[in-house]
Parts: sequence; structure tokens; C-alpha cells
Amino acid sequence: MAQNQAPIAPVTLIGGATASGKSRLALDLARASGAVIINADSQQLYADLRVLTARPGPDEEAQAEHRLYGVADATDAWSVGTWLRAAEALLNDYGPARRPVIFVGGTGLYFNALTRGLADVPPVPPEVRAGLDARFLAEGEAAFRRALAEVDAPAEAAIEAGDRQRLVRALAVAQVAGRPLSALRADSRPILAPGSYEAMVVEPERKALYAACDTRVSVMMANGALEEVRALMARDLPHGLPIMKAVGVRELSAHLRGELSLDDALDIMRQATRNYAKRQLTWFRNQTPDWRRVLPPA
Repeated sequence: MAQNQAPIAPVTLIGGATASGKSRLALDLARASGAVIINADSQQLYADLRVLTARPGPDEEAQAEHRLYGVADATDAWSVGTWLRAAEALLNDYGPARRPVIFVGGTGLYFNALTRGLADVPPVPPEVRAGLDARFLAEGEAAFRRALAEVDAPAEAAIEAGDRQRLVRALAVAQVAGRPLSALRADSRPILAPGSYEAMVVEPERKALYAACDTRVSVMMANGALEEVRALMARDLPHGLPIMKAVGVRELSAHLRGELSLDDALDIMRQATRNYAKRQLTWFRNQTPDWRRVLPPA
């Protein structure tokens, strides 16, 4: 892996899995360059979950300007488009002043929107998706891929083997929009032009990352994660809201309802955190192969 270094472009992108050390790296670079740190993590948007989403604390925020952290209420459901518009507004604010900007987070779709654009994709009716999902199960992946390739060969070629969700979505979009998903994406305009940014992924050794995930759960509990979830439960929010899907909310809520012992809840939470980190690692390896890989700060 390459060694870490200060940003060399007006905009730096730092991606990585949860507990990988990406926020520490962003803070180190921001202190050295005077950059503004902009959140690119969908869960850290929420004001209700500072502890459980490992948002930067007051000490970190005092060392560098942080934006788009804790700006959403638990009842809000920010789409990628909502985040992208907020990010573009910040870039427009800081760009004329020639102030460096660092985007850091683990939500890959946010980085895709920045660097590849956000396609104007129409919503897919649930019945269309359900019908194609059933077709996939009945015909098998090979046959489904052939059907997709007939209407959207670039999309079919780009989707990893076994990724049923993306295959179904690509064919569903082609049917609903009347145009291939790849064509819709080609029409989109990225906010960051190629070559205008420095991009890196913080990628620790797998064993070290999983150990950091386990440690993070212990730190969260010591810092009040249980009380944070108790306060969230008191709001009696719909279970379908994005905030209710944050790792730890379901497990600690089950404990507070008397359905799990605290030890069992924490064991499940540690495993869920490791699983989440693994999915993020896989996404960044598949989607950002050209980004520089760096180790976390010592």
C-alpha cells in the first residue's frame, strides 16, 4: 500500500469501511492543509445518533471545520440526490475561496454520485420488481443475464456474479424507463470532473479491521450508545425509516424491550459491525479499483 500524504488536489475523497481509520486520516489532513471535512456517510447525517454512528466529537470538530454531520432529524430520509445537492452547494461555497475540501465516509453511492453523476432514474413500481425477482428465481442467473444483455449489455457486464439485486434493478429500470440504465447514467453529469480530485481508500489488514470493529462497539457502549437508542425509541418512530436500520439500533432496541440480554445484543452487534465493514470493503474494491489504497494513521 502507498504511504499516506497530504491532499494534492483542491478536493480529496477518502472512502473506507467502518472503523477503518478514515475519519482520523481526514482530520490529520485537514489540520495540515486547512481543509473543510464534508461527511459522506449516510448514517452520520443524523443528529440522533452521534455515538452509535461514531460521528466526530466536539474535540475533533474543534480541530477542523466539519459539514453535513448531524444535520438530519431521525424522521428525515435523505436520498443520494438530497446529499448530492447539499455537497454541491458546499463545493460552490468553498471553491471560489480556493479552500481545500475533504469528503470522507463509507457510503459508496455518495462517492459514485460525485464522480460519475446521478442518473435520473424513474421509480420502479414494487410489482415490477417483484415480478422480475420471481423470474430470476425461476429462470436462474444465466438466463436472466442473457435477457438483461439484450436490452442493456453494458449494465449486465458491469454487475458482479451473484448480485441478484442489481441485475433485477437494471432490467426493471430498462422496462419502466424505456431506456437502458447504462444510457441514463451516461447522460448524467458528475460534479467532480476526472482529474480534479485525489481519491483514496483506507484499507487496513482484515484482522486489524475486525478487531477495530469489536473495540468500537465497546467504546460506543462506554460513551452512551444504550441511552442514545433509548431516546430514539422514546420517539416511537416508524421502523422503516433509514435511521432505524443503523447497526446497533435493532440490537440494542431488542435488549431494551427485554428480548435479548445485553451480552447477546452486543455479540450480535459486533458481528453486524464486522459484516457491514466486509460489505463496504467489497464495494470499494469492486467500484473504486483505481483509487489509491492507504493504511490508517498509526
